[in-house]
Amino acid sequence: MSAVITAIGGFVPSSILTNKKISETVDTSEEWIIKRTGIRERRIADDDTATSDLAAAAIENLFENYKVDREEIEALLVATATPDHILAPTASIVCDKSGLTNAFGIDMNAACSGFLYALEMGANMIESGRYKKLIIVGADKMSSIVDYEDRNTCILFGDGAGAVLLEKTESDAGLMKTILKTDGSGVSSLAVPAGGSRNPTSMQSLLHRTHYLKQDGAFVFKRAVAAMSQVSQDALVKNDLQADHIDWVVPHQANLRIINAVSESLNIDFDKVKVNIDRYGNTTSATVPLCLWDFKDDFKEGQNVLITTFGAGFSWGATCLKWGVMREKNPIATIKADKKEEAVLVEH
Repeated sequence: MSAVITAIGGFVPSSILTNKKISETVDTSEEWIIKRTGIRERRIADDDTATSDLAAAAIENLFENYKVDREEIEALLVATATPDHILAPTASIVCDKSGLTNAFGIDMNAACSGFLYALEMGANMIESGRYKKLIIVGADKMSSIVDYEDRNTCILFGDGAGAVLLEKTESDAGLMKTILKTDGSGVSSLAVPAGGSRNPTSMQSLLHRTHYLKQDGAFVFKRAVAAMSQVSQDALVKNDLQADHIDWVVPHQANLRIINAVSESLNIDFDKVKVNIDRYGNTTSATVPLCLWDFKDDFKEGQNVLITTFGAGFSWGATCLKWGVMREKNPIATIKADKKEEAVLVEH
C-alpha cells in the first residue's frame, strides 16, 4: 500500500509586488533582481490576511476543483514557518475555516522543506494502514517576517499556499523512498533571531529589527546547491532510478540560479524542471505545492516526478513519486469574486 496525490489546490494573493516597486524603496534595480534571483514579481497578502487564510483558500480551491468529501479527511498537516500565532496551532484554525470536522490538525515547521517533510509524514501515516485520506498544506505569509528595508531578503519572498489530497493506493503509483536531512549548525545563517523563547519580542528586538528574517545569502546559496544536488542523486539511487527515468523535477523555488545548478548536476534537461519563481518568488513552505498546482495538467499517470528542497534549519531532502490517477474534476465551481458568488470555469 502506498500514498498517492489525487487532488491539488492552490492560492496566491491578488496583490503583486514588482521588482520596480522594490527598487523604489531599497538600493537595487529590476535588472539586478532578475539576474541574481530570476524573480520578476511576488504576491503579497494584505494586513488582514493570515497564513491560515492562505491555507484555507488553497484547500477550498482543492474542494472546488475535485470531487472530495471533506468529512472523509482524517488529518490535516500544515507546513508553515509563519504560523498565525505561537499558540494555538495554525492547523486548528485551518480545520475550523475549512470545515474539516473529522480531521485532527498539526503544524510542521521545516521552513522551505516543510511541505516535503509533511508529505513524508503523511505518506507514512497512510502506509501504516491507520489513515486513508489526509490533506497536506504548505502555506506561508513571508511578508509578515520580511524586513522591507533589507535588500538581502525583501527581494526574495512572497506569500501563498498549496494543498494536496494524499490517499492510499494499492497500485504502483505514489510516493517512493524519501531522504530527509538536517544540519542544525546552519541555523544562524537563516533565521528570525527574535520572537521565540530564546529571545522573546521586546523593545530591543523591535529597535534592532531582529524579529525579521536574517540571511547570510552567499553561504546559504552554496549549501543549497550542494545539498539539493547530492540528496537528489541519492534519492534516485535509493529508488533504483536514473536521471533519464525522471519526467519532471519540482524543486524548491528559492533562486533560479540554484535551480539551474541542481538541474545541471543531475544532467536533467531544464525543460523538465518546473519553475514559477519568476511570478511568485520564494513562498517557503508553499513553493513545491504551488508548483504542483500550477503545472498539474502536465503531470500524467505513470510519470516519475523528483521533488527536492532546502531551507532554514538547515533542512533539506528529496523524494520521487510516480504520478497516479487524479480524482474526478468538478467542471464548474462556485468561488468568491469581489465578495459576490459567481460560477466560473476553473483553470487552477
